[in-house]
Amino acid sequence: MHVARLALRDWRNYAETTLAIPAAGLALVGDNGQGKTNVLEALYYLNLFRSVRASRDKELVRFGAPAFHVAADVEGSPRAVARVAVGYEATTQRKKVALDGVEATRLSDAVGTVPSVLLSPDDVQLVRGAPSERRRYLDVALALTDRRYLHALQQYRHALAQRNAALRALLGRPDDAGLATAAAFEPTLATAGATLLARRQRWIDAAAPRYDALLDAIGERAAVRLALRRFGVGTADEGDLAAQLAESLASHRATDARRGTTHVGPHRDDLQLVLDGRELRSFGSAGQQRSAALALRVLEAELLRTALGVPPLLLLDDPFAELDATRAARILALLGDTGLGQVVLAVPRGEDVPRALGHLAAVRVQAGSVSEAGA
Repeated sequence: MHVARLALRDWRNYAETTLAIPAAGLALVGDNGQGKTNVLEALYYLNLFRSVRASRDKELVRFGAPAFHVAADVEGSPRAVARVAVGYEATTQRKKVALDGVEATRLSDAVGTVPSVLLSPDDVQLVRGAPSERRRYLDVALALTDRRYLHALQQYRHALAQRNAALRALLGRPDDAGLATAAAFEPTLATAGATLLARRQRWIDAAAPRYDALLDAIGERAAVRLALRRFGVGTADEGDLAAQLAESLASHRATDARRGTTHVGPHRDDLQLVLDGRELRSFGSAGQQRSAALALRVLEAELLRTALGVPPLLLLDDPFAELDATRAARILALLGDTGLGQVVLAVPRGEDVPRALGHLAAVRVQAGSVSEAGA
């Protein structure tokens, strides 16, 4: 699978740009702040239709423009789609996705049309950051490879938003009718939440040995264990998980009403990385944390490759800038072992392109425009 052509209009600092991308990939070369990462962000946007950096779509619209438009010609998509396009209008806050010219009824129908994995120095936040960073990692990886997980995630988030709204309405004036309204959303939270919990745990159990092997191959000798910290349930099968979660939601209902939010359930989970019985986020060295984060990305690429049957688009935002050449080479070799697909790399200078990616055609990025590398 590869993107043959990317077209941007009023996206970030790009007024209008069309970029041809060879099947092997491309190296984007240019100083910081010129727009290299914006190209990677646009490619990744075609995977989830949400930004990897911005929380709101309106932040992606070029300053002074009313809307943005991103389109790509794709070959070998696992969805058998040849063209994907997305537009967003800031005034109406409406987003429209079209696959081969036909508007998608739901965004979830288009998610994963251009599967991709993004590696950047910011990935260290997967280890150092808040639990929400690691939950998002789990949700993205599993939703792209498991439609039942995606459906359960959508159901859960919708019911959670409704229950929280009902709880907020009770702040300062709790009553039985209001509590009953909040309780009405708990069966959906329990069933959908049980699916999320069970499938997260199943993936972690299967991935843990491979994760340890990846860290060893990168050069980290200390064993790091993957674990799932769950709020409101113990260890059980999916049916028992639903019953446990329903009971936990009910027992916390009065407390949740006083605080205006739901305190138990998979939206509170944490993917823990444990080193010698202690969390890596607090006790690991900077090098261990960086290696652990990159190993998570390699694991993600392997999961997508296995589940989808094609290697995902590999987006590299100068991810090896803070690594020595040996470790960078090892990580690239591990990615190559998964079946290296199209690679789009962003680096400040031509000499920053790793030797293993020296075959990539290079273009120069400056002030939101792309030209040949020698220009």
